[in-house]
Amino acid sequence: MIEVILNPGTVTLAEWRKIYLGAPARLDDASASRIAAAAAAITRILAHGEPVYGINTGFGKLASVRIGDEDLATLQRNIVLSHAAGTGEPSPVPIVRLMMALKLASLGHGASGVKPETVAMLEAMLATGLTPVVPSQGSVGASGDLAPLSHMAATMIGVGEIEANGQRLPAAQALAEHRLEPLELDPKEGLALLNGTQFSTANALAGLFEADLLFRSALVTGALSTEAAKGTDAPFDPRIHLLRRHPGQIAVGEALRTLLGGSAIRASHLHDDPRVQDPYCLRCQPQVMGAALDVLRQAATTLKIEANGVSDNPLIFPETDEALSGGNFHAEPVAFAADMIAMAICEIGSIAERRIAMLVDPALSGLPAFLTPKPGLNSGFMIPQVTAAALVSENKQRAYPASVDSIPTSANQEDHVSMAAHGARRLLAMAENASAVLGIELLAAGQGVDFHAPLTSSDALEAVRTALRTKVPHLDDDRYFHPDMEAANALIRSGVIADAVGMVLPGLV
Repeated sequence: MIEVILNPGTVTLAEWRKIYLGAPARLDDASASRIAAAAAAITRILAHGEPVYGINTGFGKLASVRIGDEDLATLQRNIVLSHAAGTGEPSPVPIVRLMMALKLASLGHGASGVKPETVAMLEAMLATGLTPVVPSQGSVGASGDLAPLSHMAATMIGVGEIEANGQRLPAAQALAEHRLEPLELDPKEGLALLNGTQFSTANALAGLFEADLLFRSALVTGALSTEAAKGTDAPFDPRIHLLRRHPGQIAVGEALRTLLGGSAIRASHLHDDPRVQDPYCLRCQPQVMGAALDVLRQAATTLKIEANGVSDNPLIFPETDEALSGGNFHAEPVAFAADMIAMAICEIGSIAERRIAMLVDPALSGLPAFLTPKPGLNSGFMIPQVTAAALVSENKQRAYPASVDSIPTSANQEDHVSMAAHGARRLLAMAENASAVLGIELLAAGQGVDFHAPLTSSDALEAVRTALRTKVPHLDDDRYFHPDMEAANALIRSGVIADAVGMVLPGLV
């Protein structure tokens, strides 16, 4: 993949997504002078002899403890070792790589006080595929993601474990095999590496990218369900949405109208249809999915800003040789964004499950019961709908806002925290659930449209049906259902379904 050049402050969401998907990354060369200037400022600040938090003092509640010059290097090593106290399963490699790139961009602003060699180590590890093993639990989202980032920093000094080529190795061994020398941390460097929101932000960005794919796929499966139920496209009329004015609603209405354009199925019941209105799961797609789009766009804006900022403490200003203590490590913006993404993912799956339930109910859809030609002898889509309901229920439980919780830490010095880390970390699991629901809807909607033959849908939706039928045949009699669901879910996860309709879908990135 093409290397992403990180220009701190201007990195796009599309570039962050490329890194998430495996692209290598390094800092723009213009960052070098800023980094060197901040490192030189640390030397001058120490020469003043004044206590400066995290440079010649203890940390957190121990900030009042002055550290002698002879122990400054030990101080930085100790903070990394003592704070590497995470637990739980290792974070996925794509998340850790994205976290490393986010930290790299933050350091590139030249406000953290690290030396150029420290930045070069992060770049080298990204370039050579050396990924720190970072436990997924242990951050409360302030004072930064201390434990996860400490595990990253520990590998840079040769402690902990690194994953390379699918193997977990002692960090010192992995570095040696790639001819990298463990770092000796200078004053401020340990704190600069482990203080910040990069773990929470990486998880939230990953959730955003997955939600973007889910959203676009759900527009397609929703349109196909509309065709299966012989629903009307009247609720997608632009005049309705322009009167309400929500941008997401307008965009979704237009996308659904485009997806259904030219459908022979729609034309077959355009007149003399005894049904006056469709159920909400069809009729209110622009309102529900449009609201989800607006929320996801707001989350995207927040995360783009966060990813391009500096969130450690204290911050170094070389122009005046000042080290200013603040609270940029507090991840409340990320926590709010993660909560918004969680709610959007939950609702995308929730309304999709209602469409599945509608399709299997002959009283609502007009289709054979449970979408099987021989109901009774066959159960058809009876239990896949139950599975979808179970997954949606799980997501409802997970969607409870994390940002409204707080618990004091560090002997009440850090007395209000964001809980951004686990708020963001849940998103990938929620996305997996929602994707499985959309896979079931794809199967059910495709089966429903099959019953309308020889009538066909629009060109766009027929392309989707073709993609489905290359993997999963029409269900005539009951068969082992799990492989069909796995195949349909793979089509959703791979982007094949969203891509099958071209550029008619609104997205985030």
